[in-house]
Amino acid sequence: MQKVKKCLLKSTNFKLLLAFCLVFVFGKVHGFQSKPQKPNVIIIMTDDQGYGDLACLGNPVLKTPNLDKLHSESVRLTNFHVSPFCTPSRAALMTGRYPARSGAYRTSSGRTMLHTDEKTIANVFSENGYATGMVGKWHLGDNAPHRPQDRGFQDVTWHRCGGVGQASDYWGNDYFDDTYERNGKFEKFEGYCTDVWFNEAIDFVEQNKEEAFLLYLATNAPHGPYIVGKEWSEPYKDKADWKFGPEFYGMIANFDYNLGILRNKLEDLGIAENAILVFMTDNGTAKGGNFEGLDSEALKGYNAGMRGKKSSVYEGGHRVPFFIHWPSGGLLGGQDVDALTAHIDVLPTLADLCGIPIPDSHNPDGISFKPILNGLNNAEKREHLIVQFQGGAYFKGPPKEWEYTCVLKDNWRLINGVELYDIQKDPSQRNDLSSLNPQKLAELRKLYPPFWESVSPRMTPVSIDIGNPDEKPTTLCSQDWYMPEGNPPWNFNSISKLPPVTGPWMINVKKAGLYQITLRQFPKEADKVIKAVRARIQIAGNDQEMMVKQGSKEVVFELELPAGKTELVTYLYTNEGKIGGAYFTEVEAF
Repeated sequence: MQKVKKCLLKSTNFKLLLAFCLVFVFGKVHGFQSKPQKPNVIIIMTDDQGYGDLACLGNPVLKTPNLDKLHSESVRLTNFHVSPFCTPSRAALMTGRYPARSGAYRTSSGRTMLHTDEKTIANVFSENGYATGMVGKWHLGDNAPHRPQDRGFQDVTWHRCGGVGQASDYWGNDYFDDTYERNGKFEKFEGYCTDVWFNEAIDFVEQNKEEAFLLYLATNAPHGPYIVGKEWSEPYKDKADWKFGPEFYGMIANFDYNLGILRNKLEDLGIAENAILVFMTDNGTAKGGNFEGLDSEALKGYNAGMRGKKSSVYEGGHRVPFFIHWPSGGLLGGQDVDALTAHIDVLPTLADLCGIPIPDSHNPDGISFKPILNGLNNAEKREHLIVQFQGGAYFKGPPKEWEYTCVLKDNWRLINGVELYDIQKDPSQRNDLSSLNPQKLAELRKLYPPFWESVSPRMTPVSIDIGNPDEKPTTLCSQDWYMPEGNPPWNFNSISKLPPVTGPWMINVKKAGLYQITLRQFPKEADKVIKAVRARIQIAGNDQEMMVKQGSKEVVFELELPAGKTELVTYLYTNEGKIGGAYFTEVEAF
């Protein structure tokens, strides 16, 4: 009898298991799932690669087979615009708001950080169940509370400042076998920088393949310094015959190679179909040709017939490629969309595609272009866009109304409030039509004042925390001195000359108490002696001086600080009476 019961039990279990398997298989085949799978999102952005720096967009020299393949499989926004410079574009991409409104509208001088009340795309997605990762170049603040891990990204591997090897980056980095920051700790990596970023991106994808994720992969390439293995630059040695042309194209070719590896990995993992893959760049070309100044057409090289390069408010400075590919969402097939779109629209669009609500408090300047992607005839479209390079190239002065501006509407471009171009008939912007079209000029001029009145009150200092438990110690760099005009020392070429200049760091003392402030001329890792005889600091009403001992590599002050916002200014005096600042200063609460 026991044997009969066991046989019946086994038979029943087998039938139940068989029934379960049949239901599971039937459901998979017919798409029946209890909960739809959220799409993964991968945003890839290169640095200083212009619209013309791709073979698929007409470049006759550069070979970009993987970008060309993505182009052929994507919806392409052919009238997509960013800011003319890198930090503002990143601020707009992250927040969906105009850079001046966000607080991050310059690449140095203490104006690279988002106001703390700004929310990023990582905040929006992580609050809706997404794993969030960031790899590569951030350039929105090196210190708490402005680092990527402070702004909604849960897993980060990145380099500091605006380029590998710049002042606040890890001492000695030179693109090969560098030290980068992983989740708050420095770590040594092997290989070329772009290879490292893609390896880290693939690791993130593999670790999160079973859940919905948002990955922001922002390479520093092809930003200067223009360094790449000869196997990548050599093919362009005789074809890109302008300064750094071969290296610039070689860096793009290396990126293209890595893009192919990443896309193959997505296919191997079985997640390519439901991945929203975006490719874009942060501004116009830096070295895709020879230019006369910032605003000319390319004298050599290829700029897709446009006038202007990086830092220009003419078309070539801010019109960039944008490809979006999502097979299971129907975004494929090599379609062009010529509607006016911009970096501030990316966050609202991706959230819309993923079914994620944006809180009313976020108040983005951008709009979702999902309806345009879906080909709806009554889709809401962007009527106009304002591009402004606040302070202009080299930060010649504080931002001013109408200065370094472009108002975009339909096929018209209004430059600096006075020059008018029909970009459809005159893509190189050679013929100023302002005197022939006074009504159109007046129409476009009316669009700018509301923008300026709205964003200008937000162009106020953003503070760096000291005494924040998430960063011990806080290492400050002179690139964040808040200068009234001009750029502070932001690279080692200038710092090595010990320029006789100093400026204030905008500081937020998180808690009252005793602080140690250590002054240096070079990073601690450089192990260099200070060339000064006297040191001085000013902070929160304190003004202290100290003689510098011969052979010292640092000068240490200890003092009590009240909580709240203040400024920190450092001075180092030479025997000749020259005054410079401590370009690197560490602050730690006891």
